[in-house]
Amino acid sequence: MKLSLGPLQYFWPRGRVLAFYRAAMEWPLDTIYLGETVCSKRRELRTRDWIALADELAASGKQIVLSSLALLEAESELGALQRLIENGRFLIEANDMSAVQLCRERGLAFVAGPTLNVYNHRALRLLLEDGLCRLVLGVEQGRDLVHDLRAHAHADGMTLPEFEAIAWGRLPLAYSARCFTARALDVAKDQCGFRCIEHPDGLPLATRDGQAFLVINGIQIQSRDVCDLGPEIAELRTLSIDLLRLYPQAEGMEQVVAHFALAIRSSAPPPRLGARNGYWHGESGMDLPTLP
Repeated sequence: MKLSLGPLQYFWPRGRVLAFYRAAMEWPLDTIYLGETVCSKRRELRTRDWIALADELAASGKQIVLSSLALLEAESELGALQRLIENGRFLIEANDMSAVQLCRERGLAFVAGPTLNVYNHRALRLLLEDGLCRLVLGVEQGRDLVHDLRAHAHADGMTLPEFEAIAWGRLPLAYSARCFTARALDVAKDQCGFRCIEHPDGLPLATRDGQAFLVINGIQIQSRDVCDLGPEIAELRTLSIDLLRLYPQAEGMEQVVAHFALAIRSSAPPPRLGARNGYWHGESGMDLPTLP
């Protein structure tokens, strides 16, 4: 079992991003995903900057993957996607079917990101024919679905790709053409002033009764809690999950990586640092106890 650092979901200043990833070169990670997956207006780093950073991080010996946007809305975004895919060196995480199409046209292997919505082995077969080499499970794809997907694939004689599961971080639940952060701050999306840079771990959202509910992150809605599948590592192994994805957070990420690196080497389950993932267990997350 290996560890991956998922793409940065938040909007951080350029200097903070570069410092974060240069530090990550020294962490016990096997794969690092780079790129903007949420909003094309976030241009502290442009496409060429992400590719240059990938070149720099590749010197660490880790696998570097370039991640694409989950929601494309303009011709300019398609052009940036083409430049990303034509980098000539690094694997692509396709988070939209347009990225799959471009990779297929060029005969390039790709990682299927968690927003591609692969729910059955027939969809998986089609993506394998297109060049899929790794599947990142969607946030709502729990243990039962993974078991069924593998069972049907084996029964159909399919050769399965690598499987990657989100093991740490706020879950990316939904995307919209509207910007939730801009709306919350009562500004127009086109005049947002990049206000989400003021919220390095997203903007907490509460109900009208004042109960903590979700986190808004630009055009993305996230789970309120940081979800943690660390104590379920033994179960993840049983289901042949190859990689555990850890999503970046503003503080303490080095300690999170070290925690999971120790956990995958240990025979005992680690203590739970975050919240239980209701999707994984097929239950309402807020109804689950916080203890393992």
